[in-house]
Amino acid sequence: MSTRAPAVQARQLVKTYPGDVTALSGLDITVEPGTVFGLLGPNGAGKSTTVKILTTLARPDSGTATVAGHDVLRHPDRVRRAIGVVAQKSGADPVATGRENLQLQGRLYGLRGADLNRRVTELLDRFRLSDAAGRQVKGYSGGMQRRLDVALGLVHRPEVLFLDEPTTGLDPEARTAMWDEITRLAGDEGLSILLTTHYLEEADRLAERIAVVDRGHVVVEGTPDGLKGELRGDAVHLELRAPVQDAGRTLLESALAALPGVRETQFDGRRVSVRADDGAAAVPALLGALERAGVAVTAATVARPSLDDVYLRYAGRRYSEAQAATGDESAADALAPAGGAR
Repeated sequence: MSTRAPAVQARQLVKTYPGDVTALSGLDITVEPGTVFGLLGPNGAGKSTTVKILTTLARPDSGTATVAGHDVLRHPDRVRRAIGVVAQKSGADPVATGRENLQLQGRLYGLRGADLNRRVTELLDRFRLSDAAGRQVKGYSGGMQRRLDVALGLVHRPEVLFLDEPTTGLDPEARTAMWDEITRLAGDEGLSILLTTHYLEEADRLAERIAVVDRGHVVVEGTPDGLKGELRGDAVHLELRAPVQDAGRTLLESALAALPGVRETQFDGRRVSVRADDGAAAVPALLGALERAGVAVTAATVARPSLDDVYLRYAGRRYSEAQAATGDESAADALAPAGGAR
């Protein structure tokens, strides 16, 4: 771990909006220099509100935060000069060309003349936009627009790059290409990158460390492999014909936990998930116990631990359930002030 000061550090961030909408409820994160740190959580978990505070676009109700060594409340101008931001919505001018967008962004940060032209040409080449540099951005594909957005965030060579849901809305091919580019940025540029995402695979692939966020606070933090490794054995998922009623759930949990090598039983609607030392060997015993309890099973699967299992363990609900739920952060973001510099 680096002995330098953290690239990003937030302590006990709290943010609420009118109508008692709570976006953050004591969020803590630390991003070490030169690493990719992932904020993983469903829509409405508090990720975008966190980015707004760290990029000086919103003020917390309480708590502290520093970015590149600068306090976001006391020295917002210093923070803005030290960061690049790729927001969920593109900040490019759709009627300007790709080159014009990059030139304007460079001028905003004080670049002029030959230095600006070299930097723009370098970024157009790097992000495979040279052939489209003279075209209006409104004619770009989704993948091209996102590559331009990342290029815009890098014009002034920031110390910290914020990527807020950078692949949302992209097709699989464009998403994979963006993942490759983020990997190259972290490796070649030595950038400190804070990535927010609701894609489990994206966090698993890109982030050296992740913080799993649910309902405005971090429920667990660590490396993807480390978090999955804490869940010893296999994950066994059983689909039931009907949900188990609360009255019978405690007895059924006890019956399943009593089976050899079975632990950590979780009920989620019509799905039962357990940890087992040997998943394949545990399935017949699990099916037998459920059958004796009068519970019908329609499907059973065995898998190695995943980030979905990590989320279930620490958040107490399955990721798909949290993702499908309507989050308060969407309402909060609608109330939040817009605007601000990249």
